[in-house]
Amino acid sequence: MSESGRGWWSWVLSGGARRRALALVTASVLLVGVGVALGTPVSLAPGPQPDGTGFTSQGWHVTPAGTQTKVGNGPLGVAMSPDGSLVLVVTGGYRNQSIKAVDPSTGTVTQSIGTTRAGWGHTHGYYVGVAFAPDGARAYASDGEDAIHVFRVADGALTEKPEITMPRHSWPAGLAISADGARAYVAANLGDEVVAVDLASKETLFTVPVGHRPYGVALNHDGSRAFVSNWGGSTVSVVDTATGDAIDEIPVGRHPSALALSPVSDELYVADTDADTVSVLDTETATVLRTIDLRPYADARIGVSPNALAVSPDGGTLYAANAGNNDVAVIDLGSPGTTAAADVVAGLIPTGWYPDGVALDPSGSTLFVTNMYGLGVGPVEPGRYIAGLMRGTLSTIAVPSPGQLATYTQQVAENNRFDQPSPVVTDNPIPSQPDDVSPIEHVIYVLKENRTYDQVLGDLKRGNGDASFTMFPAEVTPNQHRLARRFVTLDNFFTDGAVSADGWAWSTEAYSNTYVNKNWPPDYGVYGRPYDFGGFGDEETASIVGEPDDSFLWDRLAQAGISYLNYGFFMNARPRELDAMPNLTGHTNPDYPGWALSIPDQDRIDIWLKEFRHFERCECLPTMEFVYLPRDHTVGSATEMPGPTAMVADNDLALGRLVEAVSHSEYWPSTAIFVVEDDAQDGPDHVSGYRTIAQVISPYTQTGSLDSTFYSTVSMLRTMELILGVPPLTQFDAKATPMYASFTSTPNLRPYGAAKPKASLTALNPASAPMARISSGLDWSSPDASDEDVLNRAIWKSVMGRHAPMPSD
Repeated sequence: MSESGRGWWSWVLSGGARRRALALVTASVLLVGVGVALGTPVSLAPGPQPDGTGFTSQGWHVTPAGTQTKVGNGPLGVAMSPDGSLVLVVTGGYRNQSIKAVDPSTGTVTQSIGTTRAGWGHTHGYYVGVAFAPDGARAYASDGEDAIHVFRVADGALTEKPEITMPRHSWPAGLAISADGARAYVAANLGDEVVAVDLASKETLFTVPVGHRPYGVALNHDGSRAFVSNWGGSTVSVVDTATGDAIDEIPVGRHPSALALSPVSDELYVADTDADTVSVLDTETATVLRTIDLRPYADARIGVSPNALAVSPDGGTLYAANAGNNDVAVIDLGSPGTTAAADVVAGLIPTGWYPDGVALDPSGSTLFVTNMYGLGVGPVEPGRYIAGLMRGTLSTIAVPSPGQLATYTQQVAENNRFDQPSPVVTDNPIPSQPDDVSPIEHVIYVLKENRTYDQVLGDLKRGNGDASFTMFPAEVTPNQHRLARRFVTLDNFFTDGAVSADGWAWSTEAYSNTYVNKNWPPDYGVYGRPYDFGGFGDEETASIVGEPDDSFLWDRLAQAGISYLNYGFFMNARPRELDAMPNLTGHTNPDYPGWALSIPDQDRIDIWLKEFRHFERCECLPTMEFVYLPRDHTVGSATEMPGPTAMVADNDLALGRLVEAVSHSEYWPSTAIFVVEDDAQDGPDHVSGYRTIAQVISPYTQTGSLDSTFYSTVSMLRTMELILGVPPLTQFDAKATPMYASFTSTPNLRPYGAAKPKASLTALNPASAPMARISSGLDWSSPDASDEDVLNRAIWKSVMGRHAPMPSD
C-alpha cells in the first residue's frame, strides 16, 4: 500500500465523510481497507466521488484513464468507422436503449437514436453487436429481440433505414460483415445458431446450428469461414460460409465471448471470459496455437472476465477489456503462427467500472472503451430505482507509452488491492488462514430479499442512518433493531449485486459473470430478455454461471468433506432436482419451501426449528446451514396478500426465532449466524443503492459495538470461508476485508429472546391500496420476475402514504 493510501485510509477511519470505524480487538490486526492513492479525501461508499473517480460495490477503486463521455444506461459495444471519423456505441441496459454517434476527436455525443416501444416484452432495443460495412457507408447493430438495425452513414451522421428481420426471439448478438459488404453473419444468441443474411435483399441465406448461447462472429481473411464463440459452453464453432455447414468445433476456455482477427496474420483471438485467458487460434488449421494467461498475479482465482478485444493495425498488440478487474490488458503478441508462449502482458490500463467494449482508431493510437457501470451508483432517493440510475461511459484513451503504462499498471494494482498482503490477526476467533483453528464450529448463513439499510435501520439512532427513509421501524422489525444494538451494528455494509439476478450469484459464488451482467438489465426492463440465470426454475446456471460442481460455496464444502444442509436456496415453493447445482442435491431439506411469497416465513422457521431440535438430540448439527427467508421482498400492494409491513414483520420474527433457538442451545458457544440481503434494490438509501442490512450474530459479536468498516457480500463470504477452512471462491472474496473488527476474542453467552412485532403479520392489502391493481398484475413466480421499479414505488406509497413525495426518475 502506498504512503498516500495509508494517509487517506487513516482519514476515513478518523471519521471523514460520516464514517466511524470500530477499534480493532487487538493491536496486531492488520486492517486491509481500500488502500488507494487519492488527491483528495473521498467518502468510502460505492458510486461516483467528488474527484471524478468511483468505487465498486466491492470497494475497488475506479480511476478511469483518458477522458470520459456519458453514454447512457448499459453500453455493451463500440465500433470505430474505417476512416476513423466516427465511433458508435450501443447501449443495451435497463431502459432507453440506443445507438450513439460520438465524435472521436472531442468525445462528444453528436447523435442518439432510440427505439419505439411496441409493448411489454416486445420492445425493439440494442444488444452487443455493432459493426461498419468495410467502406464505412453503412452500419449495423443487433436488436435485442429479432432484428438487425441498419443505418446509412454520411458526414458523421446516421440515417436509420428499414431493419433486417431475424428469426423471432433469436436475440441477435455479435455480427460480422463480409469484405465485400454483401453479407452479414449474425450470432442468434437464444437460437443457438448463426444466420447468414444478404444485406441487399435482407433475405436469410442460411441458418446453421452452433454451440450454446453464441456471442461473437469473426470471418477469416478470405471470408470462407465464420468463427462463432459459444458463450454458454467452451468451444468456438467453425462454419463454411459457402455451404452453410458447421465443419468444426474448437475447444477453448470456459464461456468464450469476444473474437478479434489479426489484421496481418491468420491468428484469431478468443476471450475465454470465465477462464481468464485468451485462446489464440489458427484460422487455417482451426486449432489452438497457444493460450494467454490474464490473471493479475500468480495464484489469482477467477474474476478477470476478459470480454472485449481489439488488435493494433500492425498486429503486434492485443487489447483485452477485463470487465471484472476494471482494466484493459495490453498484450505484446508473439510471432504469428507459433505455438510457443511468447505473448506478454505488458501492463494494464485503468478503466471505468466493468469495461465491456474496446475499439482502436485506424492509426492504432487511441483506444475507445465502453464501461457498463461507469463510476457506479450513489444514494437512491425514494421512488428511484438502482437499475435506472446506472450511467455507462465511453473512455477515450491515448495508447500509453511504456512509462505511462507502468504507472497505469501500478494504479490498477492499488485500485484492486492486488499487491496487498492478506491480513494477519491474533486473539480473534476469525482465523488469518483457512487452516487455522477457530472456536466457531458452526455457521448459519441466512439470505433475505431486497432491503436497504435506511429502510429498516435508518431510525436506529446510532450509526449512519436517515430516519426519513425508514419504512419498517422498530414496531415492524423489533428483532433486527435489537440484534443490531445488542450484537454489532454494521452501517457500512453493501451488497455486491444490484438485483437478484447478480445478487444471488455474488451471495453464493462471490462472482457474477458477463452473461448475468449483460443480460439482467434487458430482462428487468421492457425488452423481454428471458430470465435464464439465477437458478430459480431453470438450468442455465450450470452452463452459464460456472461449472455445475465447482462454482458455489457448498461445492468448496463438498470438496473439503464439510457437512452442510440447504433450506431453500435456489428452490421454488417445493423441492425439485437441482441438476445445475449437484452438490445441493442430497443436501437440501425437501420439506422447506424456497421462493414462494404466499408461504409465511413462520412456516419456514417451523420446519427449520423441527430439524434443529433433532440435531440437538442427536448432537449432529451440520457444520454449515444455508437458510432462505425471502418474505421481506413483499408483493407490494397486491390485493388478497399481506401488505409490505406484514410481510417484513413476518420475516423479522422468523429471524428472531432462529436466533432465539440457537442461542438457547448447546451450539450457541460455537456458532456464528451471518444474515444479509441478496441485494438492496427495492428501496431508498441516503448513502448508496447497494447499502443493506447485515447481521453477524454470535457470542463473539455480542458487544453492542458499531463497526463502520467497509464490508460487502464478499467480505461476509470470506469470513465464513476462514471459519470453515476453505479457500476463497474468486479474486473478489480473496481480496475482501474479513470481518475481524466485528468480532472479539471474549464470548458473551447471553441468550437472545425473540420479540414479536407490534405490526400484524397477516394484515391483507385492501383493494384501495395505492397501486393495488398494478401490483396484483405483477409476476411473483420467481425473484424479480415482477417489474422491480414498479414494486419499489408500490412499497413506498403503500407504507409511507399514497401522496408521499417521490421524485420522478
